[in-house]
Amino acid sequence: MEQRQEIEQRIAAWLEQCVEESGAFFLNTVENGRPKSRPISFHMLVNGINYFGVGAMKDVYHQMQENPYVEIAGLIGKGKQFFRYFRYYGRAVFETSDMMAELALNQPGYPIMKKIYTKESGHRFAVFHLEDATAEKRAMMATLETYHLKTITK
Repeated sequence: MEQRQEIEQRIAAWLEQCVEESGAFFLNTVENGRPKSRPISFHMLVNGINYFGVGAMKDVYHQMQENPYVEIAGLIGKGKQFFRYFRYYGRAVFETSDMMAELALNQPGYPIMKKIYTKESGHRFAVFHLEDATAEKRAMMATLETYHLKTITK
């Protein structure tokens, strides 16, 4: 059985592949019992854990506070393989300290975030990871790889 860090590294590679090949992956939530989806591209692997972020002033943050169960999904394979995709779903757990948000805002490739999330603007970048999660690499009619990640103990 693979260690969590090895699985998280595999998930990070799939996320990176989604961003490289299609520009984004999607964060799916629920609002008033209805599905909501939006493209995102921010992710970072820190100490063997994949982190994502959303603006705390946005509807998506409030949706996740009400129902923390989310799905992240993206296409892989540059369209050359019929419907190869990635799903990562579980319970979103937001970081309580600002340490990860500061680290996120200093990641290369996301300079616009530094302009949006400032003390002057009052906007906060809320960073989260998934617990009790499942990651799947799928094809149209089959699951190619599946990994289950339990709660992180710190």
